[in-house]
Amino acid sequence: MDKFIIDERTGWKYELVGDYYLLAGTRFEDADPEEDGNAAPDDVTSTPKTEDAVVSERPAIGRFGRAHAAYLKRTQRHVYSQLVAEGKLGTYLAQIDEQANAMLDLLVRQMAEREGVTEQLKATDQMEWVRRMNSIRNRAEEIVNSELIYT
Repeated sequence: MDKFIIDERTGWKYELVGDYYLLAGTRFEDADPEEDGNAAPDDVTSTPKTEDAVVSERPAIGRFGRAHAAYLKRTQRHVYSQLVAEGKLGTYLAQIDEQANAMLDLLVRQMAEREGVTEQLKATDQMEWVRRMNSIRNRAEEIVNSELIYT
């Protein structure tokens, strides 16, 4: 049995795991440039284009959504495959991205207020303000990643 097969009708790529083929993505994802000569960039919202397919407007997916998609693809293939099969992956990732950005903004605001990083500090000592805000933003991103993205 072949390790990978591609359904020509849908463009989905399947990987042999044990006795079963599981969804591994579209034929454009993880493509070997030498294999087909034209590898496309990895786009978690890409849909195979057929003659009768109507291209609908896709939700915007930011860096948090892409990171969560990579996490699902790497660690929870069954969830990733189910979302792709149901056509809900793009919407789900857009929601995760929106939640992560809202959580990040809230955490940065709360941490800056708690640590006394104000506009007055920005006006008097810009480098200190930048240093503190970078520290706050990095800590907030770690919290978002551990609480929302990589769970």
